[in-house]
Amino acid sequence: MIGSVATRVRSVRTTVGEMDRGEQFVDGVAIASVLGTLLAFLVAPAYTVFPLFAFFGIVIYGWKAYQANTAKLLMFLMTASTIVILGLITIYLMLRSLPVFQAMGLDIIFRTSEPLWSTSEGIYSLVPMMWGTLVTTLLAMAIAAPLGVAGALFISEIAPGWAREVIKPGIEILAGVPSIVYGFIGYVIINTYMMDEFQLANFGSLFAAGLVIGLMALPTVVSIAEDAIGSVPESMKSGSLALGATDWQTIKSVTIPASFSGVSAAVLLGVGRAVGETMAVTVMLPHQQVLPDPLYDVFKGTETLTSVIAGQYGIASGEQMSALFAAGVVLFVTVLGLSIASQLVEAHMERKLGGNQ
Repeated sequence: MIGSVATRVRSVRTTVGEMDRGEQFVDGVAIASVLGTLLAFLVAPAYTVFPLFAFFGIVIYGWKAYQANTAKLLMFLMTASTIVILGLITIYLMLRSLPVFQAMGLDIIFRTSEPLWSTSEGIYSLVPMMWGTLVTTLLAMAIAAPLGVAGALFISEIAPGWAREVIKPGIEILAGVPSIVYGFIGYVIINTYMMDEFQLANFGSLFAAGLVIGLMALPTVVSIAEDAIGSVPESMKSGSLALGATDWQTIKSVTIPASFSGVSAAVLLGVGRAVGETMAVTVMLPHQQVLPDPLYDVFKGTETLTSVIAGQYGIASGEQMSALFAAGVVLFVTVLGLSIASQLVEAHMERKLGGNQ
């Protein structure tokens, strides 16, 4: 480990040593301008424009005089800014949610006794929202995962060329439809139908919201899974067919295992969209901060983590606002866990397909 770090340091020193003074000047001024912009933004926002002008000026000069070096510098700054922004978002969320954690402790994520959410009493439990998010996500993925993978297999392996040329763009168009449109259609059609036919106690339910979110996540799963399945080398499938396997045996035993990491990533991205969906559930749910009774009743209405933030941020202050930030922290940790899980699945499949496990 130490040897690897030392090698990288020597590599950086060698690269810097090979740069001429002009390139070093461009890099130094550009980095100093970025740091100056951040400092000015924090201390004196009105003066942020001056280091920004210096940055753009030196980049234009560097692009004309040292294009390759300037391109590397810009890519480095883009990557570094992503890491810095993610870190700042994490710190900001933690700091803003700290007051409610200090006031309630872990009760904010474990309290199940009434009242669960009362601004007058200063009680804020995220348990109903966490349960609503979990139920709607499970319902959504019960729809999007099997149908999405099946649709991706059909488009990539079974459909004729003319059908593929029509279906694939249509799926991608569906993925681009704004979530508020899905939510409004769900509110007008699905909620009304279920209220009329099932005589629900609330105009809106976890089942209806999960159904709409599943339909929203479906195009994402289909599109990404189809790309993963289509990237399987044709030689692998041809070899299976040459050995006497049928088309279905090839799909089941070759195509799906070889593309499993990409397909699982597509499903996890669909889960991420289901977890983070805001507008559709905000429109469709009745916004009651209570647990369903009984707990497994998906035809009752409650909140999700995203809908409680969207529904209350405009009127929140003090500990209530801190509780909304705490909901954001729970969402952040959940999505982070999904991302790590997708990376582990991908690494496992690479080791397995590479013959290392």
